This record gives sequence, structure tokens and C-alpha cells, in this order.
Amino acid sequence: MFAPKKSLFKKRCGTNLSSQPRLMRHIKGMGGYEKVILFIFYLQLWSKPMGEAIHPDCAIIFQHLRAREICSQTRRSEAQNRSDHSGCKTEWDEIGCWLRAEAGQVVNLSCSEVFRHFSSNQGYVYRNCTGDGWSEMYPTYEDACHFSDDSEPESETSYLYTFRQVYTVGYATSLISLLTAIVVFAGFRKFRCTRNYIHINLFSSFVLRASAVFIKDAVLFADETLDHCSMSTAACKSAVAFFQFSILANYFWLLVEGMYLQTLLALTFVSQRKYFWWYILIGWGLPSMVLILWVLTRFFYDDRGCWDDNDNVGIWWIIKGPITASLLVSDQL
Repeated sequence: MFAPKKSLFKKRCGTNLSSQPRLMRHIKGMGGYEKVILFIFYLQLWSKPMGEAIHPDCAIIFQHLRAREICSQTRRSEAQNRSDHSGCKTEWDEIGCWLRAEAGQVVNLSCSEVFRHFSSNQGYVYRNCTGDGWSEMYPTYEDACHFSDDSEPESETSYLYTFRQVYTVGYATSLISLLTAIVVFAGFRKFRCTRNYIHINLFSSFVLRASAVFIKDAVLFADETLDHCSMSTAACKSAVAFFQFSILANYFWLLVEGMYLQTLLALTFVSQRKYFWWYILIGWGLPSMVLILWVLTRFFYDDRGCWDDNDNVGIWWIIKGPITASLLVSDQL
């Protein structure tokens, strides 16, 4: 990382600090180039859930466990409310939750809700609430939802394997392209200026992001015999924390890109070198502070699993809040 020299800024960046009309022409000339870069990186960021670190197959398991917990909470709430014991109580059948009903009612569950990850079938399963309690389910999940226990594991494994291969190739291609761009910007003297130093840091944040994905997968899936969805080790937590840091750095360096252009317009006769280290502080320092706060909060208040879930909304906003704020500020620049 190098702080741009004033002479380099004047001669090689194409910006003369003593000529405002020339600066305005420079801004207009570079505007399209800068907008294309920002647009490409915003597409990369918005194409993925913000800060989402959980693996797809773990997401399926966690959603199932969350549905069971919600159903259990409903049952406990009904048990505390002793005013009415008529009808059929809420019941969890290990797959779906049947909510409380009055005697004589027919209740249904949608296949698309229960098996949303494996079946798009719009069929339903039914149960009658009788005076003696819930009746047997009809038809069965397998018949109504066209869901086969025999074929599902192979289909699910094939889907997850293909999904992992696709995003691995995508991140590897992105990583090679970004490293090439960094070498070009850093290796040629005519590219050494404040603007390109900021680009290098932005590219570096995306290199960290791609690397974080590979590190996270290597830690979580190094041993296929382990249940990676329930493991809770220092290594996997560190990998997820590094992943979250890379996400934060992405957004804050995009903010710095906008701030730099705004500074060129607002502070025409001021050298940009004096602001470069402020850009470094915003791009790397603020994400570090946010990450430290998030890690401490998770460690003391929600130390479950590998920290790759976002069930606790308050803790999740420690990451999501600064990212949202950076997007709002960028939009106003």
C-alpha cells in the first residue's frame, strides 16, 4: 500500500490542481469509467444475500429446526392458557406443524411449504380434528407431494455438489481477474495515483471475499464425516468472522469510491494525498471496528454453532446496519 505523491497525482492522474475547468473536464471524462466499475461491483454484492455465511444444505436443516421450535413455542403458549381445552391441540409430526383446531374442522398443510427445497408440487395433506383428537393424515406426504425418500438423498447431494462447483469456479475466476488487475495497477508507474490506489484497495476487498469463501468451505467441509451444520469450533468461527469482514470491506470501499469523486468536485484546489489515509481508515478501519463489536456480541450473547446464522435480529443488525448506512450515504453522494 502506497500513499500517492503529489507529483504523481498531478502528472500521471491527469488532474491539474491549479485548473478548475480542466478538473471538471477530467471528472466528466472519468465519470463513465467510474460508474461502470461501481455498477459491476454493486451487481456482485446485490447478487448475494448481504453477509450471508450459512451453507445451503445447513440452511435447510436450520429452517426445519426453526419451524419445530416455533411449533413448540405455540404448544407451550397453549399449555399456559388454560381457559380452553376443547378441540385438537397444536402438534408437531416431525415434518410439519398442525395448529390448534376445533372439533369437526379439517386442516391442511401445503407441500410447497413443507418441502419447499425439494418439491414445487402444490398438493396438500389433510387431518381431521375429531372429538378424540387428530385423525391419521391423508394422503401421506409421499403420495401428496410426490416426494420419495429413496431418491431424495441422491438428488439433494447432486444439487449441492453442482451448486458448490459452480460458485467455486465463479469465485476462482473472479479471484484471478482481480489479482491481475491489482498487478497491472501496481506494476505500471503511469497508473500510480490516488484514484487507482483506491481501486487497488477495492479490488483487494473482493480478493478477501473470494478467499474467505474458499477458507470457509475448507474449514467446514474438510472432513466429510463431521456434521458441519452443528459444529462449533474456533476455526469455523474465525472463518465466518473473516467472511463477514470481507463483506463489510466491500461496501465501505465502494463508499470510499463515491467519497473520492465527491471530494474532487467539492475540494478542487486541495491535494488528495492528505485525504488518502482517511480513505484507508474508512475502508479498513471501520469494518474492523464493526467486526470486533460483532465478534464480542456473538461470543458473550449468542455463542452457537459457527456464527453463520442470523436468527438474532439485533446482533445481525450490527453487520447489516453499517452496510445499509454505507449504501444510503453512497446514494446521496
